[in-house]
Amino acid sequence: MPAWTVERPGPIDRGPLRLVERPVPEPGPGEVRVRVRACGVCRTDLHVAEGDLPVRRPGVVPGHEVVGTVDAAGPGADRFRPGERIGIAWLRATCGTCRFCRRGDENLCIAPGFTGWDADGGYATHAVVDERYAYRLPDAFDDHHAAPLLCAGIIGYRALRAAALPPGGHLGVYGFGGSAHLAAQVALHEGATVHVRTRGEAARHLALDLGAATVAGPDELPPVPLDAAVLFAPAGGLVPVALRALDRGATLAVAGIHLSTVPPLDYDRDLFQERRLRSVTANTRRDGEELLALAARIPLRVTTTPYPLAEADRALADLAHGRVRGAAVLDCDAAGR
Repeated sequence: MPAWTVERPGPIDRGPLRLVERPVPEPGPGEVRVRVRACGVCRTDLHVAEGDLPVRRPGVVPGHEVVGTVDAAGPGADRFRPGERIGIAWLRATCGTCRFCRRGDENLCIAPGFTGWDADGGYATHAVVDERYAYRLPDAFDDHHAAPLLCAGIIGYRALRAAALPPGGHLGVYGFGGSAHLAAQVALHEGATVHVRTRGEAARHLALDLGAATVAGPDELPPVPLDAAVLFAPAGGLVPVALRALDRGATLAVAGIHLSTVPPLDYDRDLFQERRLRSVTANTRRDGEELLALAARIPLRVTTTPYPLAEADRALADLAHGRVRGAAVLDCDAAGR
């Protein structure tokens, strides 16, 4: 099967990805194999390709927003029917026994596994997954529009909840890509006023089109103090900028798995008056189920930019350089015909 692998992590413009032929994987006990139809292109894939996230599996196949149909099952796997459409997301394994798993915080598991980092993902025509960590997908979304929900949607949802936005509050959104444009819609649906701060012109137009009250550059203060904010851009320099835009007692949640260096914070100006700064780590399966149900109910408008599987390297480069509107999605189904 054709598959993209991370051969030598480095700057995306130097070509860290390589298109190779791999054997079609066989599902193990409790696993199902998926014939991949679409795979979202996430910024985490870029972090893996460029080495911001240390290599865990040499030659790993990236991609953790995987939509496809079950075409084989390993011993003991009986949750899904052959031909059923399912999704594979970032979180693919937890120990189930550590103190965090026992209390329901499996996103903090001390021995987790992640798709496209610890195990091969969806930049290919086939992928396998433990059936316990796969998702049934709402019929409201076709393959290409379902794919970004599996990470961009889920992590944006968790970050929004972590920001503790009060009902009817003012939310600041810093960066406006695949994840932010989905989380903003959830906030708008729940009655928030959304203020987007981002550099890209296409992203600004999309934010206004989706209902943002104000849109401006990252350094521009919103017209009112924010009741909550989420930082989606992987730019540590925006942490003090966003903190200073918060009202008293408000929270800034950082949604990314990687962030450039955060500059020194001024306690009196940035954190005093009970402003809070918190990170967001992965997600629980409960987050995923809640987001998918909510996405269909709203329904979320998922904006995508399509690419053929053969151009996954271009898709990641476009993401790195801010040339993607909404979320990039690979068409993996055509590659296997």
